[in-house]
Amino acid sequence: MASITLRNVDKVYAGGVQAVRNVSLDVADGELVVLVGPSGCGKSTLLRMIAGLESITGGEIRIGERRVNELEPAERDIAMVFQNYALYPHMTVFDNLAYGLRNRGVPRAEIDRRVDEAARLLEIEPFLARKPRALSGGQRQRVAMGRAIVREPQAFLFDEPLSNLDAKLRNQMRIEIRQLQRRLGTTSVYVTHDQLEAMTLADLLVVMNKGEVEQVGPPLDVYERPASVFVAGFIGAPAMNLIEAKAVNGRLTAGSGALDLPAPAGVDTVRVGVRPEHLHFGSADGAGLTLGLTVDAIEPVGAETYLHGHLDGSPRTTLIVRVAGKSLIPPGTRIDTHAAAGDVHLFDIATGKRLPD
Repeated sequence: MASITLRNVDKVYAGGVQAVRNVSLDVADGELVVLVGPSGCGKSTLLRMIAGLESITGGEIRIGERRVNELEPAERDIAMVFQNYALYPHMTVFDNLAYGLRNRGVPRAEIDRRVDEAARLLEIEPFLARKPRALSGGQRQRVAMGRAIVREPQAFLFDEPLSNLDAKLRNQMRIEIRQLQRRLGTTSVYVTHDQLEAMTLADLLVVMNKGEVEQVGPPLDVYERPASVFVAGFIGAPAMNLIEAKAVNGRLTAGSGALDLPAPAGVDTVRVGVRPEHLHFGSADGAGLTLGLTVDAIEPVGAETYLHGHLDGSPRTTLIVRVAGKSLIPPGTRIDTHAAAGDVHLFDIATGKRLPD
């Protein structure tokens, strides 16, 4: 096993298009790091540079103690699992798992040992004699992961491996990947655009935007203390409510009313953030945030209900309140909501960065 280190890594394509800008990252030995962000943010490009499938324009990549900038993919001792399973359709599952080992001249007894162990870990032992067309999507994905496992590499790289699966199977495979990675203890870098997948899998979450790293940290730290408006809006479902507020006589106001929050010193306008689950019915008792809104729509999702509304005095400022269980509040109803001061986030309007607490 090995750590992965990136220092000031850049990727510039012909024509001056910069896909990755000055990324530095430390992946500890045995850690599962998830790169998450919207399409085009540079996360897959960064993964491919670690794998050696893309050259780097600047900076340094190290796997363990080795600088790998100039090494071919086969020399980096990594294994990659792609979105597409890329299985050989004319080969059995056993032969798909064994193919790479045979090409490297691994002895037959060792091939059998590794394939049998991977099949047992992935619970695909009954399918070793089948061909890919006789497998379900989840079984094919297990075979693709098994092909990576039998190599016993220093690191696994996952490029959106669950994107082709339905929602139920994605949930199941997500749990299986997390459990498998913990059992094997292999350093792993995982790319996804699904923030729920990222939150549940990661030891360390790396949120990317426009080729740059916006925030790095444990998933719950990123969720609870987003470093920017982008992270606040991207991580979490539904996204954080964001409201533009002005400082008036040392207090913050938005729409047609005060927010019961002191204005930060030297700031005229800020963006206030509060997550839907932190808004509760009624007015704040003491320090905190109070928002009046009119309910526009109700979204029941089973164990909870989302109330969609707009801020008093600001019809274009939309808000979401998460309510446990069922809610019978009809659209058109005006309600007061509040949040504790510790659940309120302030961001700089110009830079989008979090303001000091």
